[in-house]
Amino acid sequence: MSIEVSNESGIDVPEEMLIDVATFALGRMDVHPAAELSMVLVDNETMAELHMRWMDLPGPTDVMSFPMDELSPGGRPDTPGPGPSMLGDIVLCPEFAAEQAATARHSTDHELSVLTVHGVLHLLGFDHAEPEEEKAMFGLQGQIIEDWYDDRRARARAARMAEKDAKLLHSTGFGENNPDAGES
Repeated sequence: MSIEVSNESGIDVPEEMLIDVATFALGRMDVHPAAELSMVLVDNETMAELHMRWMDLPGPTDVMSFPMDELSPGGRPDTPGPGPSMLGDIVLCPEFAAEQAATARHSTDHELSVLTVHGVLHLLGFDHAEPEEEKAMFGLQGQIIEDWYDDRRARARAARMAEKDAKLLHSTGFGENNPDAGES
């Protein structure tokens, strides 16, 4: 996956976390590994302008998605599988997200993660205009976030174990230029 983040918001945001959650969501949705995605972080004023221009709604919002290539599921069985594509742009407003996070009593990082997955799902054609669509989209969004947190914890645990193993091997002389290290 190629994910580019451009932070124009003036707020420090954990960009690697956003890339990680977007990559996880795209992988979970079985998107081609060479797909491209752009994420732009903007301030409230810029988001309000985009919101009015594209949705004809006043004031800022938390996330907007702008799909690039037309994605069509299925297709003929005798055609080659879909290749890489430019999925589009996700525009996030960290300032607005921070306000929502405070209201919901969770971290801004969590809010930005949820909004990133939300934006990815919109790029993939999901919507929440109708009650059934909303139920499906938000259910999927919640499951992806839950699975991503589980995956992050597992990766952190594996990294801690690898670090412990490396320290242990180093302290016993194994793994260094020890001529006896490989003998039994």
